[in-house]
Amino acid sequence: MKRIVPLVIVILVAACGAAWWYGLPQKFGWLPERSKEFALYGNVDIRQVSLGFRVNGRLASLAVDEGDTISSGQVLGKLDATPYEAAVTSAEANVAALQATLDKLKAGPRQTEIAQARAAYDESVAALHNANLTYERARQLRPQGNISEANLDLATANRAMAAARSDSANEALKLLQEGSRVEDIDAADAQLKAAQSALVSARISLADTELRAPNDGVILSRVREPGAIVAPADSVYVLSLTQPVWVRSYVAEGDLGRLHPGMKVQVTSDTQADKPYDGTIGFISPVAEFTPKSVETPELRTDLVYRLRIVIDKPGPDLRQGMPVTVHFPSLAAR
Repeated sequence: MKRIVPLVIVILVAACGAAWWYGLPQKFGWLPERSKEFALYGNVDIRQVSLGFRVNGRLASLAVDEGDTISSGQVLGKLDATPYEAAVTSAEANVAALQATLDKLKAGPRQTEIAQARAAYDESVAALHNANLTYERARQLRPQGNISEANLDLATANRAMAAARSDSANEALKLLQEGSRVEDIDAADAQLKAAQSALVSARISLADTELRAPNDGVILSRVREPGAIVAPADSVYVLSLTQPVWVRSYVAEGDLGRLHPGMKVQVTSDTQADKPYDGTIGFISPVAEFTPKSVETPELRTDLVYRLRIVIDKPGPDLRQGMPVTVHFPSLAAR
C-alpha cells in the first residue's frame, strides 16, 4: 500500500503536466488563455530597373557583370561616341557662323562701306550733271540741223539712265546709313537660338553614350555584350535597387481598422527569425481585392483583403526579392 501511494502521486503529476503542456486548462476555461501577438505574412518586394541607353549605336564596352554591387552615378557601359562627337562639332560650327551673322547685323555697315556708297553716289551725281549738259547741247543743236534726231534721242536716254543711277546710289547710301532692319536682326537671332538648341541636344546625345547607374543596387542580369547594336528601347542591364526595400502583405477586412500608415512593425525572415528588421506601414490600399495565391492562410484564401506596403527602415543583405517574411505587430494582440 505504501508503494502504491507514491506511484499514484507520480501519475497525477505527470497527467497535470501533460494537460498543462497541451493547453487543456485554457481550452476548458480553467485558466485564462495566453494572448498571442498579431502577425501578417508577405513577401519582400524589391524594385527592379531595366537599364538602357537613350540613343542608339554600337556597344563599345561594359564595365560590370551580374552580381556586381554598383553605386549611383557609376558608369556601367559606353557606346561608340564617334558619330555623336562629329554631330557636336558640326553643331558648334553652325552656332559660330550664325553668331557671326547676328553680330554683323547688329553692328551695321562699316564706315568704309558708307564712305564707298557716298563716293558712288557722288559719282552718279557727276555723271547725271554731264548727261544733262550733253542733252542741253543736243537739244539746242537739233533745230539748226547740226545733229541728227538719233543723237538727240541718245542724249535723252543717257540723261534718264544717269538720273536713275543717281537715285539708286542715293537710296543705297541711305540704306547703309540706316543700318540693319530690326526684322533681319530678329530672324538671325531666332536662327541662332535654334542652332544653340541643336547644339545642346547634340551634347546631351553625346553624354547619353555613357550609361550611368540611377541608384545603388546589384546587377541581376547583363543582357547585351560589347559589339552589339542597341536601340533606345533595348535593355542592357537589369538592376535590383538596394533601397527602398518593401514588403507586400495583406490584411483582412476585420483587422483593417487596427492598422494605419506610419505604424511601426517588425519584419523577420524564416532563415533569421531572431533578427527582426524595423519597418513602417507606408501604404494601405483603399481598394479591396481577393486574397492572392501567395497568401497561404487557409481561412483568407477566398476573402477580400487589403494590400499593405511596409517599408524596411534599414534593410540587410539577407532580404532577397520574393522572400517570404512575417510582419509582427508588437502593440497588437491576436484575436
